[in-house]
Amino acid sequence: PELDVKRRDFTINGMLYNPETQEILDYVGGTEDLQRGIVKTIGNPEERFAEDYLRMLRAVRFTARLGFKMADSTFEAIRKLAPGAAKLSAERIQQELTLIFTGPAPNRGFDLLDTTGLLEVLLPEVYAMHGVKQPPQFHPEGDVYEHTRLMLKSMPLADELLAWSVVLHDVA
Repeated sequence: PELDVKRRDFTINGMLYNPETQEILDYVGGTEDLQRGIVKTIGNPEERFAEDYLRMLRAVRFTARLGFKMADSTFEAIRKLAPGAAKLSAERIQQELTLIFTGPAPNRGFDLLDTTGLLEVLLPEVYAMHGVKQPPQFHPEGDVYEHTRLMLKSMPLADELLAWSVVLHDVA
């Protein structure tokens, strides 16, 4: 079991439950990270992400959905390896982004995608909304990116169609 756990992605996903003894087996500090609200990779974050770049998107999703903080080492590894996410299939990217945008904190996920560099790699049309001004009489919040971010923040728990409509509504 310990070897299996050490190949997993995040400490909070690395705990096992023994139904016979009703005990949690935790070889990687997942219980403590869960209590502290931290998303952290098991082992070296660059190695974990290089094994499967989708894990970077999963880190964003878990951090946003759970309201947790991402460990600095995990965040920095994503920033460094974000270009690798372009190697993922479109279907895997779409599935993970949909889970981010339909969660309880889509704006937080949006922000994390941006600050980690994943937004620029995966949705360059959306990333390009930074600095695109809007008429202040209609949009006093500033640029198109901030407008989209605020719409995500005020959006009720959304289905896939609404979430993607909000994210992409000003791309053109």
